[in-house]
Formats: sequence, structure tokens, C-alpha cells
Amino acid sequence: MRNKPLVGISADRTTIADHPSHVVGEKYIAAVVDGSQALAVLLPALGERQSPEDVLSIVDGLLFTGSGSNVEPHRYGGEPSAPGTLHDAARDATTLPLLRAAIAAGVPVLAVCRGFQEMNVVFGGTLYQSVHAMAGFNDHRENKEDCLDVQYAPSHSISLTRGGFLQRLAGGANEARVNSLHGQGVQRLGVGLAIEATAPDGLIEAVSVKDARAFALGVQWHPEWKHAGDVLSTAIFRAFGDACRDRMRTRAGDGAAFAAATRA
Repeated sequence: MRNKPLVGISADRTTIADHPSHVVGEKYIAAVVDGSQALAVLLPALGERQSPEDVLSIVDGLLFTGSGSNVEPHRYGGEPSAPGTLHDAARDATTLPLLRAAIAAGVPVLAVCRGFQEMNVVFGGTLYQSVHAMAGFNDHRENKEDCLDVQYAPSHSISLTRGGFLQRLAGGANEARVNSLHGQGVQRLGVGLAIEATAPDGLIEAVSVKDARAFALGVQWHPEWKHAGDVLSTAIFRAFGDACRDRMRTRAGDGAAFAAATRA
């Protein structure tokens, strides 16, 4: 029996030196390994070649990462994207059915940035493709000319929903400060999702899945960045890891019970 839970981390499909490749940023791996005290396995974006059931049979939790690509608008009935918008059809074909199946199966899920948007789409929600172009909203994008420490520095406050799951993780705090590195955002909230936090301009910054059987949280910001130095980020990855450990123990118990039954 393993001592640590196994967390699957969604990968992007991209091209490196003319070779199709599947990649995950090390910051996500480090947050799972160090912040959640779990083992990490990278899940390639193979679409129908990799069934959600096969993935869920081996993992104790799933982290859906951020990405430079956007969910294809036809996935939520949106208008065609502006020229030059980066999409990743292979990731969409992998993560959307996998996220849906994971929630249904009670597998712990943490969804970050693009993953947060995927969660909203899975539950029937829609997305703003360019938040900064919408009246009444601020520009939530980073300045890509800045160094990473500046890009990922806290950018604005969020208001935590009173009595919500995220507020409990935050020790009862009403507000927190988060980074902001996204162009898209939630337009219509998916059915079955609860708002956990909002930005000063009203944009939804975090959601949870109502009546989920396990940890199911999506956040628009990047808690994986230097997670150990931020109280809320530390709490998020610790709670996610605890949920994954609970699932690991449950699976181990079910397996032992089945083995005992077959020997009887």
C-alpha cells in the first residue's frame, strides 16, 4: 500500500522542436508534491484514447492546471475567438469529460485558472473571452514584460462568501489577496456551482461544487505559485491533499474488503 495519495495533473498538448509534446509546469507538480504531500502523475491530453474511467481507477485526486490556451468557445456556445487566440482541442477533449466523471465518482478535484473555467463549462456555464473588453470589469491580465515574481504578485483582493468552503479554509477571513493572470472569466455560472469568492469588480474568482461527494474547488488565480509563502494557498493544497488521502484510504479499505470476501 502506498503511503501517499496519487494526484493526476492535466497536461497541455503543444509542440517542442517540431514534436507534439505534453507538458505541465513544474510549479503545479511542486505544489502537489510539497503542498499536498502527494505523489504526482502527469496526464497526457489524449482525448478519447484515454478513458476517464481508466484514469480514475488509478488516481486519488486530480489537479486541473492553468494554461496559455483557452477553452474552445464551441464547448459552451460562445462566438468564434479572436484571431490569434490559442486553443488546445486535445486538452478540451481530455479534461472536460474527465472533470465531469471525477466529480460524479467522488474523486477530489482542484481546478486552477483554465481548470476553473473548464469546471464552469462542464456544469453548463459560459465564459467571457476577453474580460478586459467588457464594460464594468477590470483588466485581470498580467504584464508579460514583467518578471515572474511581479506577474504572480498579489494583484487585487477577493471577497470570500460568508460561510463558504473557501472562507472556512481561510480561517473565517472575509477577504484575501490573490494574483491575477487571466483574460477569460466566468460569464454565466454553471448549474450546481456555488460562488466562493468574487473580485472587486464582481467577477467570480472561485467556485465549489454543490453537494459534491469530495473536495471540489475551482479558483481563478494561481495558488500554486510559491504556495508555501501564502496562508490561503497553503490551506488549499493541504486540504486537497487531505481529501486525496481520505480517498486513498477508502480505496484501500474497499480493496481489502473485496479481497477478504473473495477468500471467504
